[in-house]
Amino acid sequence: MSITESNGAARVVVRVLVESPLPQLDRLFDYAVPPRLVALVRPGIRVRVPLRSAGRIADGFVVEVVEHSDHVGELSDVDDVVSKVPVLAPEVWRLARAVADRAGGSASDVLRLAVPPRQVRVEKAWLARSAAAAPSETSAGETARDDAPAETERPRVEAQPVTGYRADALGGLVPARGRAAVDAIPLLVELPDGAWVGRWAVTTAQLVTVALAAGENAIVAVPDYRDEDHVLRALAAVVPDEAIVRLDSRQSNADRYRALLRARADAPAVLVGNRSVLLAPSRRLGLIVVFDDGDPSFAEPLAPYVHARDTALVRQTQQETALVFLGHSRSTDVQRLVEIGFLAEVRPDPRYQPKVIPTSQQAARDGFAAQARIPSTAWNEARAAVEHGPVLIQVAHPGYSPRLACTECGDTARCLRCNGPLVQRQQGAQPACSWCGALAVGWRCQTCEGTAMKAVGTGAARTADELGKAFPGVRVIVADGMRPVTHVDDEPALVVATRGAEPVAPGGYRAVLLLDGERMLARESLRVAEDCLRWWANATALAARRAPVVLVGVGGAIASALATWELARFASAELADRRHLRFPPAVRVATVTGTVETVARALDDLPDEVRLETLGPVEVPESGVRAIVRFDFAHGADVARVLRSQVIRAATERRKALGQKRGRVVPTLRVRFDDVEPFTD
Repeated sequence: MSITESNGAARVVVRVLVESPLPQLDRLFDYAVPPRLVALVRPGIRVRVPLRSAGRIADGFVVEVVEHSDHVGELSDVDDVVSKVPVLAPEVWRLARAVADRAGGSASDVLRLAVPPRQVRVEKAWLARSAAAAPSETSAGETARDDAPAETERPRVEAQPVTGYRADALGGLVPARGRAAVDAIPLLVELPDGAWVGRWAVTTAQLVTVALAAGENAIVAVPDYRDEDHVLRALAAVVPDEAIVRLDSRQSNADRYRALLRARADAPAVLVGNRSVLLAPSRRLGLIVVFDDGDPSFAEPLAPYVHARDTALVRQTQQETALVFLGHSRSTDVQRLVEIGFLAEVRPDPRYQPKVIPTSQQAARDGFAAQARIPSTAWNEARAAVEHGPVLIQVAHPGYSPRLACTECGDTARCLRCNGPLVQRQQGAQPACSWCGALAVGWRCQTCEGTAMKAVGTGAARTADELGKAFPGVRVIVADGMRPVTHVDDEPALVVATRGAEPVAPGGYRAVLLLDGERMLARESLRVAEDCLRWWANATALAARRAPVVLVGVGGAIASALATWELARFASAELADRRHLRFPPAVRVATVTGTVETVARALDDLPDEVRLETLGPVEVPESGVRAIVRFDFAHGADVARVLRSQVIRAATERRKALGQKRGRVVPTLRVRFDDVEPFTD
């Protein structure tokens, strides 16, 4: 219906998404715009609007501006405009809505990750630059809008050939809007400024130049700051600084807000960051690159728990961009997309295959080497290599002793405060809880009342001590979460690093030893095999050309895959096993947690073919009961819609039962899609 003022003139109507965690508010609400705000209201700005049911004012985003409303009855007026800067781009709204619907969540939860908190000073500076850059009058005699994205000089970028792969295997991917799973070249390369980065970062930069040269934007998503540093250095060698926009969680709110506004400009740019960068505004997007998608940091820990890989897939479909999943190894999720024909498979030139040597736990020739868990083959390779430069030793755990146990009964020593496992981070240090950090003062075993503890296992610090004895006179460097080291020099040294914390050495390591393989594979997890292969492949990529990489104590298919560098074949075999067992990612899963009544009602509403694949419900401590729903990808939209409606129903009933009581309402039904936690134990 049309909204008119008392003088008969039509009133402007806006559709607003309210910023609220309540699932029943996850829709657009129509509001009338009072005359005093008409000139300020436009899509993407922040506004304040009244909520009748709650009797309060809430913040929200204007999604649409229309001339009429389908709402029957009188519309409430917009209370105020928070900012006239349009921070919510149309493409970001469409993406947030789509990924939230896919995960059965709220769009406002996704936008909370996409749009940082408002920064007034940053806005004022941005508006001032926009006003200075725009002419005072347009050609039609109209005043230029002062909230338009700032125009900057378009940087000139020359497209670079993508080397290391078959001719045109990747070069034509961007203009053709292709989708590919690309195996990265496992090497380090030197940039013109003398910095050493992974060859994968150079490949990424070369792909980006193709998009920028065509006047389009690119998005590059990486797991953490180490990978981000590689990409930024590689990009700086081929792309002007003004065309590089960093957007990640390590930035201050002001810097993130400034980067968000820069991303909305028309000038081509490459946006680099962690998982949240995939939600950055980019109207003319030509390329999305996701490096090492199997890294757990790409999994969003907050509702609606959307994985960065899924965000990239949805955005590629919506904006019809080129899409590249790049990595030294391949996740089973990407392998599934390859096998169904959604992604093309691109492999590098075979001459880049590394030299990997699997070995069993042979007896070491030296007593100290035996303590350091180095078999004779690895010992010989390390001793020969360390004379010419640094050698990398990858271990499973940080600290001195990753686990402490009671000397009397052998049970794991646990914290008396929170029951977390006790660890010893340095030799001679007081044991402390790995969960709450409390020191184990006056510790007593809960099983046998014993008071003495013994070290079980070997961490990075203890390995370094033992290697110092096995290699007298050689420098030993420890790199882990407590002692982050990103780069080492090319002088002889033993670099002991936990998985993912390995520093870069100029020219690559002269040898790489992969220890604790059996311990890593013993972890109870659905993805343990592909995780281990990814850790080992990433460490292998830090080795010098044809330098030996020794995998200690691991045999079988996974060792063969690493030795032959047929990592995709191993991912395919893993996927085949998952398909046989109906485990993700061969199928999708959703966990439904809540009271017995709400879970049963949610399961009853599912389609018959999906309900037959339901496991449980079973009791979950402090959470009620939990059921696991398995379903084919074709049923994803239906399952998400049904379960989301049940979440809204449960929340509404809970709110009514509490009446007008204020405060956060604890939901009685929680749904999480693509949750592999139940398959971990």
